[in-house]
Amino acid sequence: MNTIQTCYSPALFHLFAEDQAIVVVVDVLRATSGICTAIHHGVEKMIPVAGLEEARRYKQMGYLVAAERNAIKQEGFDFGNSPFHYIDEDLSGKTIAISTTNGTQAVEAARSAQTVLIGSFLNISALAAWIAEQERNVIVLCAGWKNKFNLEDSLFAGGLAEKLLATGKFSTMCDSTIAAGYLFKMAENDLYGFLENSSHRKRLKDLHLENDIQYCLTMDTMTTIPILRGDGLVRLVKEEVSAG
Repeated sequence: MNTIQTCYSPALFHLFAEDQAIVVVVDVLRATSGICTAIHHGVEKMIPVAGLEEARRYKQMGYLVAAERNAIKQEGFDFGNSPFHYIDEDLSGKTIAISTTNGTQAVEAARSAQTVLIGSFLNISALAAWIAEQERNVIVLCAGWKNKFNLEDSLFAGGLAEKLLATGKFSTMCDSTIAAGYLFKMAENDLYGFLENSSHRKRLKDLHLENDIQYCLTMDTMTTIPILRGDGLVRLVKEEVSAG
């Protein structure tokens, strides 16, 4: 039987890494929700970039670039980290480089894994259904906040674990997964309310980004699954029986 593990911080990922495991990177508020949205709405590729200097190099090479730090769009770049930036038909077929405070750091930490998928509440059921067909172990890598635990990514981990465990194909002896599951059961009927006192919801609220929060906490608005291929994240072709 395949296993589910949850890593609450990119700084801890080396303790979990398995060559053959599927790694699901999640940064609910807002990077992975934005990446899912962009690819769902026709963006061809999102190139995750860890540092702002590298992001500037992409900009100098003529790429569209999204860059955010501490939830604020960085000066001189095309986009910030809001999913609403990518709901634009003019971006169809485009490649966008993206650098964020937490999410792209998590992708960088997982880059050596055979299969890296991007998760969000927006695509959680489609993601669970595809993973359930693969017969491989799963590691949920939470981006957290600057390598620290955060609540919203942990809720996603619990929700994904619940869906996978319900298939009967997975088990877990991972306490962080079990804890995330308990959190999700407490929160699932009102994710927005449950996160009322969480640090990042407060941070985004102070920046008048409540609409982003509500959007990112909406379940199953798409079936698009981004997957890391080479240097970029592209749409997973569902007919693939394995990936990597």
